[in-house]
Amino acid sequence: MKRFKNILYFADGATVGCSALERAVQLAAANQARLTVLDVVPEYDSKLEMGTLWGGDLEVIERENREAELEDLIAGFQDAGIEIAKRVVRGIPFVEVIRAVLEDHHDLVVKAARPPDSFVKRVLGSTDLHLLRKCPCPIWIDQPGVAMPYRTVLAAVDPSDEEQDDSARLILDLATSLAGREGAVFTVVHAWRLSGESMLRSGRVKIPDDELGHLLDEVRKQHTDRLGEILTEYGMSADDERVHLVKGEPAPSIRAVSNELDADLIVMGTLGRTGIPGFFIGNTAEEILQTTHASVLAIKPTGFVSPLETK
Repeated sequence: MKRFKNILYFADGATVGCSALERAVQLAAANQARLTVLDVVPEYDSKLEMGTLWGGDLEVIERENREAELEDLIAGFQDAGIEIAKRVVRGIPFVEVIRAVLEDHHDLVVKAARPPDSFVKRVLGSTDLHLLRKCPCPIWIDQPGVAMPYRTVLAAVDPSDEEQDDSARLILDLATSLAGREGAVFTVVHAWRLSGESMLRSGRVKIPDDELGHLLDEVRKQHTDRLGEILTEYGMSADDERVHLVKGEPAPSIRAVSNELDADLIVMGTLGRTGIPGFFIGNTAEEILQTTHASVLAIKPTGFVSPLETK
């Protein structure tokens, strides 16, 4: 976790402290890193001048009020041994967070999870999901009520794709480091599947069951061998009892292992095609965040470009 030297904590309207802020402060102190507490106040459709009633512009009053609330929020961490900066900006929350990351070169964003208020919000996407999709640096979304310190850290990796090797190593680096710092149990999950299996089981291209079984064994062995190669760098093997090799789709497989272990944190990547800003072929992290109680530390694939960098 020493890699993080310029941390951004997004308060997201909070007026009281929480475990997410405490984790951000602890991490910054351990790394002697910069920590900035940021919040975003909404824009108005039109400029409202409230001088006759309030003695000033409503926007100015609101900003000053939020700055005072942030000051109160960080007051309890004066003995942490680090300087904590505060900043209030106006705009769309996820846009301003990503803009701050790009402009100030933050290497980690930490925030508390904010569950959607309704099914509609979940479908349309929340600030958390926007950040998972578009923020260029790792984002740590801490679920309320998760143990502090963490008891179980789960690394979800897919080293079967050589293009994802860097991501798998980064995930393992972060997960092992964090588990060590928190005194947590470190575990690994990898989901594998045979593409086109359902087609091979039925239909015009159906193959005999023994041939399909042999093919499945071969694919599983390929995944096991590749996972084992990566894990040897961390003093583990694919046969380790802390390693879960699961046949199935990524999201439900990771969720099942996380629930079985009662994992507190899942360290994982987001899926995307490099070089195409903001274009995703799927985001397992989004589904995990919405369907488990675990916190999520998500990283982008090598070469990811935020769509906001092109605007």
